[in-house]
Amino acid sequence: MRIVIAGGHGQIALRLERLLAARGDEVVGLVRRSGQEADLRDAGAEAALCDLESASVDEVAGLLEGADAAVFAAGAGPGSGADRKNTVDRDAAVLFADAAERAGVRRYVVVSSMGADPAHKGDEIFDAYLRAKGEADASVRGRKALDWTILRPGMLTDDAGTGLVRLEASTGRGPIPRDDVAAVLAELVDSSATAGLTLELISGSTPVSVAVKSVAGN
Repeated sequence: MRIVIAGGHGQIALRLERLLAARGDEVVGLVRRSGQEADLRDAGAEAALCDLESASVDEVAGLLEGADAAVFAAGAGPGSGADRKNTVDRDAAVLFADAAERAGVRRYVVVSSMGADPAHKGDEIFDAYLRAKGEADASVRGRKALDWTILRPGMLTDDAGTGLVRLEASTGRGPIPRDDVAAVLAELVDSSATAGLTLELISGSTPVSVAVKSVAGN
């Protein structure tokens, strides 16, 4: 498979790139700075320079041409203000979905956030983040040209992955290692059986592959 990942230098994305490359997939990560390219090469991925805050739909669609799946894993990151939550977590996500549609890439997986909601109340930066992610998710859900799955992890940690998760429409709050988020994403991009689902993810007791097959069968 050829898989294009927005936010290719992110912590989850780098883990995902390693997993996909190790199993033989062709992986392209979109990065904003040339200094990030070496890290992607080390992960087994090709780097493509692309700033989603300034790129056009046609430019991004060109990078998605021929892909079998697209993963949106970009984010404004800690320390960014409310404006960049909107320009990255919302607007770039919508742009990437527009580009996937234009390029004819049906399989589309989004890394969202537990609690994302366009109607979320509050004036703090994290409140703005949850609204931005919620608005982006709502945009994706309305697209018939995409076989989309939205993944909403709980509290992300850098603990070593266990390969054991809880993946459901609603899990309740809980932590999840970034390793295990990447492992779930690797399973999700491989099949469109979870298309149309919004799934929450925390640590649990079910092996990743079993968890993904289970929700796909519901």
